[in-house]
Amino acid sequence: MAKKTSELVAEVHKMKDAEIGIELKRLRERLYELRTQSVTEKIEDPSQFTKIRRQIARILTEENARKQKKATA
Repeated sequence: MAKKTSELVAEVHKMKDAEIGIELKRLRERLYELRTQSVTEKIEDPSQFTKIRRQIARILTEENARKQKKATA
């Protein structure tokens, strides 16, 4: 069963800064792999593009919120 949005957000909140960077890199690499796979062969689940892009956006949002929090502190 897929995780709900609130569960994904909670996971991102729990991550440390280093873990966020690693996860962001992993997701971007996966998105790149999907793009190259879509050119060379058929993709089983095209909705993965949207899911991965949204996960990247969640992580970037959390990263920016943490940067703003540090800047104001």
